[in-house]
Amino acid sequence: MGNTSNLSYFKGTDTPELINETIGQRLAKTVQAFPERDALVVRHQGIRWTYAQYAAEIEKLATGLLALGIGKGDRVGIWAPNCYEWCLTQFATARIGAILVNVNPAYRVFELEYALNKSGCSAIITAEAFKSSRYVEMLQELAPELADCEPGALESSTLPQLKTVIRMGEEKTAGMFNFDHVCALGGEPERAQLAKIEAGLSPQDIINIQFTSGTTGNPKGAALTHHNILNNAYQVARGMKFTEQDRLVIPVPMYHCFGMVLGKLACISTGAAAIFPADAFEAGAVLETVEAEGATALHGVPTMFIAELEHPEFERFDLSTLRTGIMAGAPCPVEVMKKVISQMNMAEVLIGYGQTECSPVNHMTLSDDPIEKRVETVGHAVPHIEVKIVDEEGEIVPVGERGDICSRGYAVMKGYWGDPERTAETVDEEGWLHSGDLGVMDEDGYVAVVGRLKDMIIRGGENIYPREIEEFLFTHPKIQDAKIVGVPDEKFGEEVCAWVQLKEGESLGEEEIRAFCKKNIAYFKVPRYIRLVTEFPMTVTGKIQKFNMREAMIDELQKDNAA
Repeated sequence: MGNTSNLSYFKGTDTPELINETIGQRLAKTVQAFPERDALVVRHQGIRWTYAQYAAEIEKLATGLLALGIGKGDRVGIWAPNCYEWCLTQFATARIGAILVNVNPAYRVFELEYALNKSGCSAIITAEAFKSSRYVEMLQELAPELADCEPGALESSTLPQLKTVIRMGEEKTAGMFNFDHVCALGGEPERAQLAKIEAGLSPQDIINIQFTSGTTGNPKGAALTHHNILNNAYQVARGMKFTEQDRLVIPVPMYHCFGMVLGKLACISTGAAAIFPADAFEAGAVLETVEAEGATALHGVPTMFIAELEHPEFERFDLSTLRTGIMAGAPCPVEVMKKVISQMNMAEVLIGYGQTECSPVNHMTLSDDPIEKRVETVGHAVPHIEVKIVDEEGEIVPVGERGDICSRGYAVMKGYWGDPERTAETVDEEGWLHSGDLGVMDEDGYVAVVGRLKDMIIRGGENIYPREIEEFLFTHPKIQDAKIVGVPDEKFGEEVCAWVQLKEGESLGEEEIRAFCKKNIAYFKVPRYIRLVTEFPMTVTGKIQKFNMREAMIDELQKDNAA
């Protein structure tokens, strides 16, 4: 373990040994060890299952899918917000060797068509609707043939590989099965078939396709194995010191690695309870659930933790049972981290960092790391993962210099599904995954993420890293959050633009913000453009879509110039 030179290279420990099991095998072990402990609590659906009950429900769906002719290697889409049906689908598909395709709940028709066709889904399990997304109606729009076909016999010109649509809820829809109906289809023949399939599964089988958030360009489907995600989940659970006594509140989306792997699968790997407060993030529901369920751990992206801390009734909730959890998914402002530790009782909270392509975590802080390392870095490489930081030529940079964060090891995906070219652009011939994130490694192997390669602003020859200015703006007592983008400028090439979100009830003018900057940071970093906003454009996982901010500002500036 560790760094052996003054170069930015670090190898995680070789312990504990990697698990050589399928997800189904691990689940069976946990059920056997803790049959009567809470496994799954979904508060908005009134679900509270022990491990024995959970396993029985998973088996019903697994055998039901087999009864429909869905089996090993088939791609099964899941399109829904957080719900118990999503949980059952995750583990039922793993047990029959089908490949689960996570469809972003925020997708619209065009994106859905792309994801289903790209992955070759023969079946999709869908919620009826969520917020403004009418899932069933969108599927009917894409495949009007559903109106006249028998369930399971779809012949669609737009979705040629899709045969089976399974909808949640009690309402009957032409051409679709109902979820509960499918769960009742399996009998003895299917149970025998399930046992036979499971005996032939390998930990190296692809089990999951996760489309990346798509903050730029068409989403790419990262193909992940049992081995990839089960081991990553277990390593993270160990980092949090999880046992069967732990109770984890998961407000992040299930469709994303954070909810699916670091949430549910981390619980399954150790016997902990997975608790879902609502179908999507609501700060009040999270705080209420932590108190009601005696939660010991809480996950979230920084924007979620900020919303919880800023909740008008924050003080009334008893969060004393909390101990740990993970903050990940986006850069974590230092001040937020400090507040989470001091005000939410999460003394052992960890920062996790990685990419969907890395199952997802390749860096993590540890609870016994020095406090400055826990708030200013993403930790160092997790066990069995190598990390290096390289320059544009691919050479490892000296300690303390910026470069592209690369990782290699068991967690790296098999590749992008059906996309060898984009795979080769991301994973090199030696198996290194290039993140596109800029990082700096210190002499102890800790890495600080300082921005994205494409995120850098070059103003008049000066390289500016948005993260640095964002962190600074966050120190202002009236500012809740801030994001920095570069916009084109004739004179300097690019200028700095700040989108600033104020705390509730506060007022702050553009000139005051600019004066605060001028006083404290180099002139070339001071935002020329400042936009006061109530929210940022985001993906469903809480990642800021900076390209949308940039485009909106360019449009605004062009209108101003034309006026």
